[in-house]
Amino acid sequence: MKKKILAAITAGVLTTGLMTGTVFAADTEVQGDKELKGDKELKGEVYAFIAASLSNSMEEIQKDFNELYPNVTIYYSADSSGTLQTQIEEGARCDLFFSAADKQMDALTEEKLTKEDTVADLLENKVVLIKPTDGETKVTGFENVTDAENMALAGEDVPVGQYSREIFTNLGIMDKVNEMEINECKNVTDVLAAVSEGSNEIGVVYATDAASVADKVEILAEAPADSLQTPVLYPVGLIEDKEASEDDTKAAEAFLDYVESDAAIKVFEDYGFTAYEADDTDKDADESASQDTDSTEADKDSADSADSTSK
Repeated sequence: MKKKILAAITAGVLTTGLMTGTVFAADTEVQGDKELKGDKELKGEVYAFIAASLSNSMEEIQKDFNELYPNVTIYYSADSSGTLQTQIEEGARCDLFFSAADKQMDALTEEKLTKEDTVADLLENKVVLIKPTDGETKVTGFENVTDAENMALAGEDVPVGQYSREIFTNLGIMDKVNEMEINECKNVTDVLAAVSEGSNEIGVVYATDAASVADKVEILAEAPADSLQTPVLYPVGLIEDKEASEDDTKAAEAFLDYVESDAAIKVFEDYGFTAYEADDTDKDADESASQDTDSTEADKDSADSADSTSK
């Protein structure tokens, strides 16, 4: 996955009421006499597909964006990254995709459905085990989840479900987990609801989800060290939208800029996310790949020049 260092950009944000799996138009009303520093002249429609675990933070970000860009309308759909990936592959209109894992974004990039140079890992999260606040359980951590009578778990095509199974596999308990009574949910929001409402004894969600209903669920444990080899990263990028007008394209670019801005990162951090920063190994790998590409192109130019001379 391509990494990109965040730039400090002053721009705008998203708006009201994200509903999982549902598309709504953003409220573009400007509140109060606040002076806007965005672009009142910029118009357009942006279709944003976001992972369900981003719903609360993106709702706040959308509101701020529309204060700066009051004439841009955001339509958004929140669901599992796997479901959103499938919808994009099947032709659903989408301008921006914000996934809860690199896997789904990488697949779309390989299929030439993303604008690859805009794709970047933006956020990090943690995977945690939870129970209802007033619930009783013998479970103390991921290692003994099989002591529970039942567990809410996201499906295998959902990033948090994939992370969960990786943890159980690395702990050597996946076979025993498969023998449990599992409430397989379509996304992390449903897992959170099942546990917070007391329908299931335990469940696996992201730390940010647990924090959003801290009065209803209790975190039993974070994923044990070395049990999750795959980083919990959230990539964002633009999607090739053949239905977009020139104004729509500019609006989508402005929205992506804002989502990557310092102001938006602060909102994400308030909701428990961590801004992703590529380590030196990642940076070296990116630089090496870039150098290899430049070298290949130089060799090709040299060969073409030699052919031209010989002729």
